[in-house]
Amino acid sequence: MAPHKSSTIARWYDKVAAFKVEDLFSGKGEPGPQRTVFVNADLPEDYHDQKGRVKKEHVYPTNQVITSKYTILTFLPRNLLEQFRRIANIFFLAIAVLQFFNKFSTISPGLVILPLLIVLGITALKDGYEDVKRHQSDRAVNHTQVRVLSGGGWVNPNAMGRKARTFVRRVVPKRAMDKIKNRNPKGEEELQGVTTNVPDGEVREYEDPPDEEGEHRLSNMFAHHENHDDRAHWKMTSWEDVRVGDFVKILDNQSFPADILICSTSEDENVAFVETKNLDGETNLKSRNAVPALTHIRTAADCASAHNSFRIDCDRPDVNMYKLNAAVRVGKDVFPVDMQMTLLRGTVLRNTSWVIGVVMYTGKDTRIVMNSGGTPSKRGKVERQMNPQVFINLLLLALMAVACAIVDSVLEHRDYPNDAPWLFGANRSDDNPSINGLITFAFALITFQNIVPISLYISIEFVRTCQAAFIYFDSEIYYEKTGQTTLARSWNLSDDLGQIEYIFSDKTGTLTQNSMIFRKCSIGGKVYHGSEPEEDDGTRGKGEVKPIPPVLEKIETHSSQRDAKSLPPNDIPLVDVRSSTGDSSTAIQPREQGEEVTDTPDTLAATNVKVTVHFRDEELSRDLQEAVNADEESGNTAHARQLNGFFTVLALCHTVLTSVDPHTHAIEYKAQSPDEAALVQAAADMGFVFRGRDRETLMLQTPFSGGDDGEGLERYELLNILEFTSARKRMSVVLRRLDTEDGRLFLLSKGADNVIFERLKRGNMEMDELKNVTERHLDEFASQGLRTLTLAYKVIGEEEYAAWSERYHEATVAMDDREKKVEAVSNELEQDLRLLGATAIEDRLQDGVPETIEDLKRAGIKIWVATGDKLETAIAIGHSTNLIGRDSNIIVIRGGNPETARPVYQQLMNAVEEFFPESTILKDEGHVRNSAPLTSPYGSGDVLRRTDTGISSIVGSNNGDRPGGFVLVIDGGALEVALEDEIHKDLLLRLAMLCEGVICCRVSPLQKALVVRLVKDGLGVMTLAIGDGANDVSMIQAADVGVGISGEEGLQAVNSSDYAIAQFRFLKRLLLVHGHWSYQRNGNMILNFFYKNIVCIGILWWFQIYDGWSSNYVFEYTYLLFWNSFWTIAPVIGIGLFDRFADAHVLMELPELYRYGREGSWFGMWWFVVYMFDGVLQSAIIFFLILYTYFTTTARPDGYQIALYEFSTVMAFAAVFAANLFNGLNTNAWTGWVFFAVFVGIVLLWIYTAIYNAISPGWFVTPIWGNNNFLFESAYYWLCLPLTVCLSLLPRYVAKAYKFGFAPDDIDTVRYIRKMEPDRDLAHDPRANSALAALQRPASLISRATSRSRPASAASFAARPSYDLRSGSRTDMSTGLRSVHRGFDFSTEENGVAMRRMQTNLSERRQSSRSLATPAAPSRRRRDGHGLGHVFSVRRGFLRKKPSTPKEKE
Repeated sequence: MAPHKSSTIARWYDKVAAFKVEDLFSGKGEPGPQRTVFVNADLPEDYHDQKGRVKKEHVYPTNQVITSKYTILTFLPRNLLEQFRRIANIFFLAIAVLQFFNKFSTISPGLVILPLLIVLGITALKDGYEDVKRHQSDRAVNHTQVRVLSGGGWVNPNAMGRKARTFVRRVVPKRAMDKIKNRNPKGEEELQGVTTNVPDGEVREYEDPPDEEGEHRLSNMFAHHENHDDRAHWKMTSWEDVRVGDFVKILDNQSFPADILICSTSEDENVAFVETKNLDGETNLKSRNAVPALTHIRTAADCASAHNSFRIDCDRPDVNMYKLNAAVRVGKDVFPVDMQMTLLRGTVLRNTSWVIGVVMYTGKDTRIVMNSGGTPSKRGKVERQMNPQVFINLLLLALMAVACAIVDSVLEHRDYPNDAPWLFGANRSDDNPSINGLITFAFALITFQNIVPISLYISIEFVRTCQAAFIYFDSEIYYEKTGQTTLARSWNLSDDLGQIEYIFSDKTGTLTQNSMIFRKCSIGGKVYHGSEPEEDDGTRGKGEVKPIPPVLEKIETHSSQRDAKSLPPNDIPLVDVRSSTGDSSTAIQPREQGEEVTDTPDTLAATNVKVTVHFRDEELSRDLQEAVNADEESGNTAHARQLNGFFTVLALCHTVLTSVDPHTHAIEYKAQSPDEAALVQAAADMGFVFRGRDRETLMLQTPFSGGDDGEGLERYELLNILEFTSARKRMSVVLRRLDTEDGRLFLLSKGADNVIFERLKRGNMEMDELKNVTERHLDEFASQGLRTLTLAYKVIGEEEYAAWSERYHEATVAMDDREKKVEAVSNELEQDLRLLGATAIEDRLQDGVPETIEDLKRAGIKIWVATGDKLETAIAIGHSTNLIGRDSNIIVIRGGNPETARPVYQQLMNAVEEFFPESTILKDEGHVRNSAPLTSPYGSGDVLRRTDTGISSIVGSNNGDRPGGFVLVIDGGALEVALEDEIHKDLLLRLAMLCEGVICCRVSPLQKALVVRLVKDGLGVMTLAIGDGANDVSMIQAADVGVGISGEEGLQAVNSSDYAIAQFRFLKRLLLVHGHWSYQRNGNMILNFFYKNIVCIGILWWFQIYDGWSSNYVFEYTYLLFWNSFWTIAPVIGIGLFDRFADAHVLMELPELYRYGREGSWFGMWWFVVYMFDGVLQSAIIFFLILYTYFTTTARPDGYQIALYEFSTVMAFAAVFAANLFNGLNTNAWTGWVFFAVFVGIVLLWIYTAIYNAISPGWFVTPIWGNNNFLFESAYYWLCLPLTVCLSLLPRYVAKAYKFGFAPDDIDTVRYIRKMEPDRDLAHDPRANSALAALQRPASLISRATSRSRPASAASFAARPSYDLRSGSRTDMSTGLRSVHRGFDFSTEENGVAMRRMQTNLSERRQSSRSLATPAAPSRRRRDGHGLGHVFSVRRGFLRKKPSTPKEKE
């Protein structure tokens, strides 16, 4: 990629080629200035001009968002400009205009321009149809309903611009639009269909005034517009009518129509939870809080009250989705506003009943729209490659015309004085031999115009339309569960699908299902694999209600024993759990399951739990049952305690909230983190049901519950939360057990394996053995792409906690370095932990994703993943999707604080020097190191380099030759720096080219598009982007081909895409089969089209030698007129529709064959020259052989000289025969349709000639009447026809035979194998694979790079951490640390509003009652911390002797 100097012509051509029509019609301009939004206040006087109108800079864009390309006004000019980017169309127009002059007219001028009008019209109709679909999608979104404040004297003073007029305003029936209005973007019914009662009326929602308890009861009163009740109310309004300054009310699970400032919410302390995966791809919920000064605005009446007057000072619209500078001014008070108080368009409200807010930005000023580009006008690569070829043909045409003009003029000047008979009448005053040369030039342009046939473009459009239909009707890429077909939304890009070199994919919703599933766990050194989850029946994500035993009530009864062994293995016995004393006469009686819950549902009264996907493991269920009924003297005591402790940590170490559905009485877990939800649900599946929290009291129901109070619950007091951060990689809670005598204190922790392992209690051989076993289990989980967490606990003494609590409090109120001090104090407590086990969660992939990515990699396509998720999540998905192989090595490039991390440029330099020392990147680009090399954490003298330094003895001697290579992982912060200038861009791109794959994490939607453009423009390769959310739109539009997945995140990506699919796995067939077929078919068709017209034009050209270069036709004009209409059109269309160089199943089994498309083997300038040469050669053979045959000796029996059309008709026959059979020779699969296509033109030519020659002058005059008597009766006709055709086809036939016999490629080999042995399994047959060059993959350059480090022995490596044989190293270039990835990942909001509020409450509680950390009673004693006898939270009586059996009594 070294910069090179280009010529002036090349630079000029590049500018012309880079011209984009959309730039002329783009409605996007510079973002507006800073703004002030006035609420319940009038605009200042200086906001108006002299005429009283609001100034332009204070007029805000509407909330109407348009992704379509055309309007009624711009459709014609823009579409014509797009079509006239084709050089050929300009030429056709010029030729048509030329023939409007009588001197150059051949036939009616209207008929001449008709083909061009047909081409332009068909293309315009196709483009218009595609855009109508975009308009309909835009209309569906813009007409989504939202509650907007109205009435009560409310007036919004802020000025808005005019809405754009759509040119499909009445295309959609009104009944259909009414249905759209009643749905949100995800298709969920609004108001449960109540609005259908008044379809033509105005939907209003009134609120009763607050009652004495401050609660608000909604009273929906729907009325027609005749209702004159003008109280403040919420009016259902379309999104496109939302204005800046409007109050809006959003309910749970609804999307936000604009960028909104939060005034108040339904939750305590005005916290709202939102899902931002449409913006950043993250599945965990984010917490937002209201502006403190506006929290009193909680009703429509409050919003409309003139007393609630304020203004919002906002920064100008910006693309940065994580930064906002604004302030709320209430009177003279100013309150700062940041992104934590803002709800962006595209986010969805979750776990919050309602939110009231003020609109700050609308439409194109919103963050999500500013991160999206305008709808581009894409052109296929084949079409772009055709332009230079057409230009060459036009240049050749010009040379031919100039030659005719010059020679004709010279001949007239020379021969007129000699009374040449063909110059009779040339002595007129207006007849000038010099001017006649110009006339001949124009005639030559018309004569040879078929060198660029207009029918070529008609044929291409027809073939591409049929190819789109083939994709639509392919049952293999039809998703039965949703009834969705694969849809080609842009019909002109089918051949681009066969040339893709880079794929850019989103993660959330594209590769994954947005579903976290608890799959496996390791407890006390024993691994539980879990049963395979049930197949998705279409209900996943909605949740399933599972009955659970209710909380137990104490009644007096005799003790009775039930045999737990009789219970099903998957059910944990919760009802008949004994009390803590063996001789108690109390038993536990459940509530009636049919008991009605009247008031607000209570979690203790819930009888069900809502679980998305159940975790089942029969062995684990049996172990739990045995633990419940275990004997104190049995050998299972230790494992029983670990089981109880493991699931108790899962059920309590989190920040999950609970609610109860009043209809199903099911507990619903509301978690910010999908990982936490999966963990808590898995614990509930195993009988450890988290029953919620009452302030700081956590309630847990377990199989071992049954305290002295008889409620069947274990209660814990939450004392501290040591929250999760990316730096800590762990989360801990400090709890006090409330329902036991001693009230012990516990620290429960979960986090990354390396973080937990280094904090385990040392010197315990059993613990070390458990650590080693768990480590192996973690390696197993990580190799399967699962997200792992390690669990541990610790019992804390009262004195220890009291002292630590004081230090922790001092750290939390420190003014300097508070975060560091809090982390240091937290780390003090998180020591000497006891390991319990590990969990493995699957970020459930879409069906077939790993196999698809593996096959795409085999096809030679490089895959980049761009996601908004954090680094650990991105790496985990890379492993699970096979993007990161088992022996791949990961290079991590991070951004961040330059004081704590190396600069991005230095990290890139270090990566190149240390891992790719043989590459020429640094030499080519002149990069110079400006820093010392990275050092390894394993020793001061060991420079960080390839894993040859010691690991080779473990992973094997062939480690350097493994194809896994390197995978580059770079975060958004580093990308922001790397994309700033050309030096960083070039270095990043060169490094990425050496890697097998690239993962970009923490990237914004705009960064996704910039990454695509970096590769697309920097390397000049074909790119494809695939995604399913609004955050993927800009990436989809930036790529050569955009693919949208119809997923759970709406249809924004589909609306902006070129192809819409239902599953990521369909991408394989779309590329390897349809794309490869389309590219090969279209390329072959175009080349054969150019060829067959050169044959025709060549014959006309050779004739000019014998007709004085006068540009006359050698054929009768109708033969030339129908050349591209009837005689030769069918074979090339047959190639475009039915040619098949390999069967679909072969292309699917052997993805390596895709390299022929990826490398552009089917179409290019070389093949163009070859086919042009074939055409010229064959035209010469046909013309001269037939000419000299007929003129050597006359063909007539009477001896008369032959006429022109007598022998030229033979030439027409020979040319049609040769062209059609040559097209057939270039067809790979001769089906019935191909036979028909090849021979139909020949048959039509014979029939036409016989009939046309027989038409007598009585009907109309023809120049070839009676030619049948001379043509078909001549022996020359029957001799010349086979002779010329065979001689014409002989060169190509010999070349193809030689290639197939002596230099076959993989395609030839596969076709031969399929022909001779159709039953052979090519995918798994080593004999077939060894014969294919594509399958003999050479060791990659990146894995063969020789390390400059000295080889190290196994002994020198022994001191390093153990490495998994299945995985390579992971090197963080920002810190120099090398580690082994064991699958750790945990997604949650860091430093969020909800966590800060929770920490504040705990801090206030500690401040008001500092004495709670001391022992509450003398009877509480600290137990010895050694051994497993005091394992976490298990009461002494739960392990008890089983009652003796009757035989034992005897």
